[in-house]
Amino acid sequence: MEKVSGAEAVVLSLIEEGQDTIFGYPGGAVIPIYDRLYFHTNEIHHVLARHEQGAVHEAQAYAQITGKPGVCIVTSGPGATNAITGVANANMDSVPLVVISGQVIEGFLGSDAFQETDVFGLSMPIAKWSIQVTRAEDIAEAMAKAFYVAVTGRPGVVMVDITKNALTSKTEFKYHKSPTLRSYAPYPDIDAEVIARAAATINSAKKPIILLGHGVLIANAQRQVKEFVEKTGIPFGMTLMGLTSLPSSHPLCVGMLGMHGSYAVNILTNQADLIIAIGMRFSDRVTGRLQGYAPRAKVIHIEIDKSEIDKNVETDIAIHADLKTAITRMLPLLHSNDYSDWREEFYKLYDKEYAEVIKKDLYSNLPVIQPGEPVAMVSKKTNGDAVVVTDVGQNQMVAARYYDFKYPNTFLTSGGLGTMGFGLPAAVGAAVAQNSRPVVLFTGDGGFQMNEQELGTIVQEKLPVKIVILNNSVLGMVRQWQNMFQEKRYSQTDLVNPDFVALAKAYNIPGQRVERRQDLEQAIDKMLEAKTAYLLEVVVDKDMKVFPFIAPGSSVDEMKLNED
Repeated sequence: MEKVSGAEAVVLSLIEEGQDTIFGYPGGAVIPIYDRLYFHTNEIHHVLARHEQGAVHEAQAYAQITGKPGVCIVTSGPGATNAITGVANANMDSVPLVVISGQVIEGFLGSDAFQETDVFGLSMPIAKWSIQVTRAEDIAEAMAKAFYVAVTGRPGVVMVDITKNALTSKTEFKYHKSPTLRSYAPYPDIDAEVIARAAATINSAKKPIILLGHGVLIANAQRQVKEFVEKTGIPFGMTLMGLTSLPSSHPLCVGMLGMHGSYAVNILTNQADLIIAIGMRFSDRVTGRLQGYAPRAKVIHIEIDKSEIDKNVETDIAIHADLKTAITRMLPLLHSNDYSDWREEFYKLYDKEYAEVIKKDLYSNLPVIQPGEPVAMVSKKTNGDAVVVTDVGQNQMVAARYYDFKYPNTFLTSGGLGTMGFGLPAAVGAAVAQNSRPVVLFTGDGGFQMNEQELGTIVQEKLPVKIVILNNSVLGMVRQWQNMFQEKRYSQTDLVNPDFVALAKAYNIPGQRVERRQDLEQAIDKMLEAKTAYLLEVVVDKDMKVFPFIAPGSSVDEMKLNED
């Protein structure tokens, strides 16, 4: 068998795994990989990011849209450390990535060589798995294990750190997909007795709620969950990352869970007698004060990651399983109950939220545009068909609340880590992944500037990303907390911003700034009709606050509709 370099083994491994699109940024330690990519441009398209953090966010969005693991290549030292935020972000949100970092030659490890960083040590606490490869003959096996671990069980990020001598040395190339790893069992056996007990508990409940998390999308179990919901007639809510598990307009949908979610589902959580948690992890943003969470409810938790069960909320029935399999087995045991009176309680509270919050957010008489207005208008004009990407902060919450999602995996945001700067590169990855739906980014002026360099990637890749900057010239969410909890001491939250339209023009991206409500609809039409990328800057109210709101330390049923 003809020998190949370790760098060629990396590229051949990617081809064996069916990876036709990757993201990255070259540097000294990974020059051998990039040299071999030069000879495989027909098989692999490389997207050149402008920053390593951006490259990882792009790979994450690509993975979420395509359902394939994302791949990112970065160099040693600062290349790897720049990528670390993206690694933590994707891993917290259970997105499968393989991040390949170059490393100094093996003989220099531990000597503080130029651009040496302990990538294995840095990434181990924040990745699903990390491995360092120092020999060319180990590369193929390491890559096969990396892809297998990234996508199986609860997905996550695998960091593969490869020394430069391993990339330049020669080896025979043999590749075996889906290897067996000792002590790694990603798919637990299902206990039929536990399934039967859960079904009986569900059938006897009087006031149940279903909580859908990101796991539904990860397991591709939307059809099974829809059948579960409709067969039982139980109202359901969705976490931020669980949005798009089912359409927002589904008649049994009672809104988004969490700190800035829907009033009804949060308030009535503490009236429920049963919570059925499907593929979600009971984060602090969902539960509020744990001691006051769901005191009347039994809890059924379906979750593939055993470490999440009983971690925050004690369960009565724990189903440690792949949720698609668990629900499929449970469906024949379930029957429908009349929950009309229970659902009516949700509708009444929705009417209260509409009158006190939604109406003000979307149909304001204030002279300044409210952030929810452009979101709702884009939703209506795209008929809910767009891939919506957000940054983090107030823009994220209004997009989650006021876009009418219809299709799975059409909402991309940073959930667990809450990474400002996620939005623009994620929109790049989403646009690279598909061209059948428009990609619309809602971002704040603060978050946009954290990775605005990815405008260069948009231009180079000719991506028709639509960018909506909700510009309030402040760090809006931080300012809201300063207003409410720091007696209006606005410390370091005012921003002096660039001319965003001129900035876009510097990249040959057309744009427009809107300050008046009467100009908004025409500007959105122009943006959506553009065949190229487009930047729309909308000047919004800096004093706007996102409500409803569960204050830190409060229970979910203490959710506020206003500041009073």
